[in-house]
Amino acid sequence: MSNALLPMDTRRQLLRALKTRYQAASKSEKTRILEEFILISGYQRKSAIRLLNGAVTNGSQQRRSAPARSVYGAAVQQALIVLWEASDRLCGKRLKALLPQLIPAMEKHGHLCLNPALREQLLKVSASSIDRLLKNAHATAGKKRNRVVNRVSKSIPVRMFTEHERHSPRFMEMDLVAHCGRHLSGTFLWTLSLTDIASWWTECVALPARNAELIIRAVDKVQKSLPFPLPGLDVDNGAEFINEALFEYCSARCIALTRSRPYRKNDQAWIEQKNGSVVRKLAGYGRLDGEPAVKAMNQMYMANRLFINFFQPSSKLLDTQRIGGKTVCRHDALKTPYNRLIE
Repeated sequence: MSNALLPMDTRRQLLRALKTRYQAASKSEKTRILEEFILISGYQRKSAIRLLNGAVTNGSQQRRSAPARSVYGAAVQQALIVLWEASDRLCGKRLKALLPQLIPAMEKHGHLCLNPALREQLLKVSASSIDRLLKNAHATAGKKRNRVVNRVSKSIPVRMFTEHERHSPRFMEMDLVAHCGRHLSGTFLWTLSLTDIASWWTECVALPARNAELIIRAVDKVQKSLPFPLPGLDVDNGAEFINEALFEYCSARCIALTRSRPYRKNDQAWIEQKNGSVVRKLAGYGRLDGEPAVKAMNQMYMANRLFINFFQPSSKLLDTQRIGGKTVCRHDALKTPYNRLIE
């Protein structure tokens, strides 16, 4: 009888019925039972013999599959975790392609020490095996690009200027400009720039490094030289501004500290414009470092503050209108920052 004509459940019932008789029978009887079983069930002869010689069960036992043999041990897994972190946590497919270049580089700089057998295993491991071996590391690592919102940032409100606040000398936007040239490595100068959003009064201070203590000293220096009180500062979300030191400094002096929305440069459009028209125009884009450069920059900024605040008139955009196919911008009268303050 064909194997396809007899259901699997029926074949199992038949096997259970014949197995006990078959194992207790004589050789001639076994031959007769075997031929009968093959004819009815459709099994091949070798398969039928193996089934009839198997252990006698009551039908309730289930076949248990043997656990898969582990090909790669803990040493391979630990080495893969190091390589995965060094590659900025690439997926298995991309990490597999990178391993021939990454492993020698890591060994050369002393980040890995592999014996020949372990190195061979790492080079031949498949992309799917890499993902499987790194499964636990993925689970514990979490999302690498999640931004941790600390207690200080929760205490600093996001500032959205109203129309009234844009025309009254209240808040100054503050930002840092890096004088690093083409790369950010090493030490270099920074410029702390502040501008009043109503009058466009601008102040700049050169700093030898970027840290909260130097920024607080610079803000204190600027505050003493301003022709108006400083009730508020608006900053971006960098750690140099969002920290307990600056928050406590502003709180002690009743200065409202606010921040822009993350990754929204237009929230600080006024200071971004001054970074280009004042700081970059004076200092350029080259790399600057050293204490002599800090002193020279601050002397230049002290002279330039008088020039831009007292002798550089500019007009402010009042509104824009769409007329036909053109956008018409309306500006106020040209005035210097000083003239806007004394009005």
